[in-house]
Amino acid sequence: MKETKNILIVGVGGQGAILISKILTNGLLAAGYDLKQSEVHGMAQRGGSVSTQVRYGEKVYGPVFGKGEADLMIALEKMEALRYAEYLKPDGLAVINDYEQESLTTATGLETYPEGCLEAMKEKFRVLSLPAGEIAESLGNARCMNVVLFGALADSLDAPGADWEEAVRQSVPPKFLELNLKAFEAGREAVKGQ
Repeated sequence: MKETKNILIVGVGGQGAILISKILTNGLLAAGYDLKQSEVHGMAQRGGSVSTQVRYGEKVYGPVFGKGEADLMIALEKMEALRYAEYLKPDGLAVINDYEQESLTTATGLETYPEGCLEAMKEKFRVLSLPAGEIAESLGNARCMNVVLFGALADSLDAPGADWEEAVRQSVPPKFLELNLKAFEAGREAVKGQ
């Protein structure tokens, strides 16, 4: 693949955006891609906005990309998808968790949680949406919703040779491995046909 691909991962601190980027980078590196990654934690530990940029291809020269350059977005929370929408290409794909979580700015009254986040995204972009939190809870642990979302994204990645299940194995602690492999597969299944 000669063209560099750009992926944006967004959410609220504590939702697991960093684990998604770890799975993604482990899989891409093992498949032989060059990649660069940039993380913005903000006030992550206090419920602030978190974003991670991952760029991969044959040769990648820098870790960040600008507005209108993301091929794919994975959003752990609906408002965060809307907040970062300007980074998606017009033909970009957003995988969005149909979930609302108060961020620091909405909890303190600095912002009002917007209505119609998913609908607004669907008007401008290709969107795969799923209730990743509910799926994770049905597996026995709501904290694996990030891996559910990664599973939903996996088949849309243009990364021949990447073994995503192996990347999950390398990225999560052994005691949570079986749960996260189930979460990955459940996410994949949840978006089939969308």
